Amino acid sequence: MDSTVYGNLFALVRKGRPLVHHITNRVTINDCANITLCAGAAPVMAEAPEEAAEMAGLAGALVLNIGTLTQAQVGAMLLAGERANELGIPVILDPVGAGATRMRTETVLLLLDELDVAILKGNTGEIGVLSGLGGTVRGVDSGGVSGDPIEVARECARATGTVVAMTGEIDVVSDGRRTFLVANGTPMMGNLSGTGCMAASVTGAFAAISDDTTTAAVAALAAFGLAGERAMEGCFGPYSFRMALFDAMYRLGAADLAAGAKVSVPDGL
Repeated sequence: MDSTVYGNLFALVRKGRPLVHHITNRVTINDCANITLCAGAAPVMAEAPEEAAEMAGLAGALVLNIGTLTQAQVGAMLLAGERANELGIPVILDPVGAGATRMRTETVLLLLDELDVAILKGNTGEIGVLSGLGGTVRGVDSGGVSGDPIEVARECARATGTVVAMTGEIDVVSDGRRTFLVANGTPMMGNLSGTGCMAASVTGAFAAISDDTTTAAVAALAAFGLAGERAMEGCFGPYSFRMALFDAMYRLGAADLAAGAKVSVPDGL
């Protein structure tokens, strides 16, 4: 695909400033809000069951993240997700730690069963678990998969009926038919808590302005990864990288993404 498509989507995000409703991880909630702002969208964090559905109805996308999961939060996610589905608002699910505990795994399966999830954004271990092909998770970190990551992502997309955005050294995005590899990023992102959560927020921003959720997920991961590459210039370690990452995302332009997106199609597909 011509990479100008990704730049054009980014321009639409910045022009439209879509509202991205989060029910998300309390550890990283501030980072998720700020990366959404730096990407050009508008964040709102609303998990109270009394307002979750109403807020979802006002948003352009809904991001659900189970990083600090509670039963009350699950109820709010279902209420918000059902309202988003009624209105055709894309739901992005980040299955943080799926496979680590029964509660997390069962919650993800419940959300996938009860809601129409547009994009499932997870690391290799989480997606491996949910694909049924096997993956390992340690706490909320990926232990990886034993098989071919591309096939794991494709199978998970087919099994769940969602677009799968699987993050790793090379990100894999698949809807079960089309599959793309995104090579943007830096290993430093793995040394900082919250980068996976932030990737889901950026994905929500792109999904809010595109009917093609596969392309939106590819563009979002390329943009976030490219911001990470630029943040490495002059940083000294994880925390200076964190500060630089927000600035790099803020300064990134549509033309930058069109020129810098490292997107390819796997051989033979």
